[in-house]
Amino acid sequence: MRFPQSFLDEIRARVPVSEVVRRRVALKKAGREWKGLSPFNPEKTPSFTVNDQKGFYHCFSSGKHGDQFRFLMETEGLSFPEAVERLAGMAGLPLPQVSPEEEKREERRKTLYEVIELAAKFFEESLQARTGARARGYLADRGLAPETIARFRLGYAPAERFALKEYLGARKIPVEDMIEAGLLIAGDDIPVPFDRFRERVMFPIHDFKSRVVGFGGRALGDNEPKYLNSPETPLFHKGWLLYNGAPARAATQKGQPLVVVEGYMDAIAMAAAGFEATVAPLGTALTEDQLGLLWRMAPEPILCFDGDKAGARAAFRAVDLALPLLAPGKSLRFATLPEGQDPDDLIKRAGADAMNEVLGSARPLAEMLWLRETAEARLDTPERRAALEQRLGEILRTIADETVRRHYRDDLQARLARLFAPAASATMPSRTFMPGRRPFGERSERGGRRGLPPPVALTPRSSQFANRSVAHRAQSVVPPREALILLAAINHPWLLAEHAEELAELDFVNRDAENLRRALLDAAAAEAISDPKTLQAHLERARAAELATRMERAISHGGDWAMRPDAAREDVLAFWRQIVSLHRRKRTLSRELKEAERALGAEPTEANFARLKDVQERLTVLDGTEALIEGFGAPSGRPARSV
Repeated sequence: MRFPQSFLDEIRARVPVSEVVRRRVALKKAGREWKGLSPFNPEKTPSFTVNDQKGFYHCFSSGKHGDQFRFLMETEGLSFPEAVERLAGMAGLPLPQVSPEEEKREERRKTLYEVIELAAKFFEESLQARTGARARGYLADRGLAPETIARFRLGYAPAERFALKEYLGARKIPVEDMIEAGLLIAGDDIPVPFDRFRERVMFPIHDFKSRVVGFGGRALGDNEPKYLNSPETPLFHKGWLLYNGAPARAATQKGQPLVVVEGYMDAIAMAAAGFEATVAPLGTALTEDQLGLLWRMAPEPILCFDGDKAGARAAFRAVDLALPLLAPGKSLRFATLPEGQDPDDLIKRAGADAMNEVLGSARPLAEMLWLRETAEARLDTPERRAALEQRLGEILRTIADETVRRHYRDDLQARLARLFAPAASATMPSRTFMPGRRPFGERSERGGRRGLPPPVALTPRSSQFANRSVAHRAQSVVPPREALILLAAINHPWLLAEHAEELAELDFVNRDAENLRRALLDAAAAEAISDPKTLQAHLERARAAELATRMERAISHGGDWAMRPDAAREDVLAFWRQIVSLHRRKRTLSRELKEAERALGAEPTEANFARLKDVQERLTVLDGTEALIEGFGAPSGRPARSV
C-alpha cells in the first residue's frame, strides 16, 4: 500500500521521533539530543540517541538508524503500513484513501514543484533585467548586498498582466498547472487568467526540504495590499511554514539561538548580520502549528517583535497562544526592540552588537505575562487587587500541563507577594505588637492578607528635583565608565579607525568626557591615526589634552590593564566591546528609571511602583558588573596593573 509523501511528511512534523521512542525507552536530555539505553542490545552505558531536529534515532551499539516509522518496525515488528496507521492515530490524522486518483495527485505535486521553481527563476531573471531597475533600487535602499539578494533568491514580478504566464507557456506549462500552483488569478468571472503577482519584489518561500513552494510579494508604489502571499495550494500551507525555516533549523544545530521576527526583510537582515537561525511567520500572526515547528527546532525560541504598540500586541497574542501548549522545557522568550524600530532598523543604526544586547535581555514568558497583566492595572483598592488575582487564576487554568501549571502558580504568587508587600511596609506607621492582633497587611495562617493601602510615591515635584540633582552631579563628576572608553581610544588609536561610528553614537553625561569624545572624533576624521603620539598632538592642538588628564584621574583604582599601549589587541577589543555594551545598557536603564519615576509621580499606583523597583533592581545588577569591569581592566579577569 502506497501513501502520499505529503501525508508521511505531515506525520513526521506532528509526531517527533522522541515522542515515539520514549514509549519504549527512558530518555534523558543531552544538549540538543535525547539519550537512553539501546532497545536493541543490553547495555549499561547509554549509546542510543534521538535528534528531533534532524528527525532520526541512532543506536551506536547496533548501528541501527531511522525515523519514527522505522523505529516501530524495528521494535514492534510492524509492517510499514501498520506503522503509518499507528503514527497517523498519534498525529490525529485520518488515513488517506489511496487510490489511482490520489497517486495521480501525488504526481501532480511533483509537477507543481517544477512549475514553482521555474517561476522563481523567472522572478530572479526579471530582477536583473532592465525592467527590474525599480525593484533593484528598493533593495539597495534597504541595504541588501548582491550576495544577500542571491542567497535568498529575491526577484521581481513585472507590472504586465501576462509576463509570467507567457514565460511558463513558452516552456509548455499548462495554464491549469499555473493556476493550481497559485501563480495565476482565475475564476468564473475572469475570462482570461492573469498573473497574481505584478509590480512586486518577490520573496520565494521554501519548505523544510528547501524546495520553493510559494511566494510573498512586496508591492512597489501604492499598490494594495502591501504584502501578498501565494494562496493555499497542494504545496503551500501558510500555517505550516516559516520563512527561512530550513537554513534556520540548520543554524540551530550549530548552537545559534532561534529568533522569530515579524517580516521577510527583518529575517533577511538578521541572517545577513550573522543571526542565521532567524525565521518569520508568513505575514500573519504566529499559529499553533508554527509554534510546534519552532519547538521542534529549539526549546525556547526568542520572539523579537517591533518596538511599537503593534509589536507589543503581537507579543501578547503569542503569550495567549503558547500558554495552553507549554510543556516542561518548552517555552518562549521575548526580546523588546527600542521603540519605533524593527530588527532591520536597529542593525543598520547600531550593528549586530546592539541586536545581541536585545536578544541577551530577552524576558521569559512568565515575566511577559506578568507585565501584560500589571502594566496598566490600577491596584489601589482591595477589590482591584482581588480582580488581578482572579484574572491570573483564570490564566493559570489554561495551562494544560500540570507540572508547568504548578510552577507558574508558585511564580505568580511570589510576584503578587512582592507587588503587594511594599504597600504595607511603606505606609504603615510603627506600632506596638498586641497579642492576638496581626500587623496590618501581614498574612494570616490561611495565607490571606488584610487590607493593603497604596504605596507612598515620589511627587512630580520631588521627582523632578531628584532628577535635576542627579543630572548636576553627573555633569561635574566623570563616570569611570566614560573615562575608560575614552582612554582606551587614546591609548589604542586603531579603535578610532575601526569603531569611530560606534563612539559617535554614544552619549556621555559628563561635559568634559563629551568634549573629549568630540575631539577624538575630529582627529579621526582629519587623518588616519596609527599611534598615540600623533593622536596626542591632535588633542594638544584642540586644547583637549587636559581633558585626557582628567579622565586618568577619574580612574582612581588603577583599573587600566586593557588600556596599556602594549596590551594585546584581542584583549583591548574584548574590553572595548564589553565597556561600550555596558555603557549603552546603563544609559538605556537610566532613561527607563526617569520614565518610571515620572510615571510614579504622576500616578502613584502599585503597578508603577513595581515598575520602578524592577528598573532599580536591574540597575543594581549592572552596577555590580560595572564595578567588576572598572576594577579589572582585562576581560579575562586579570587584576589591573599600574602603568
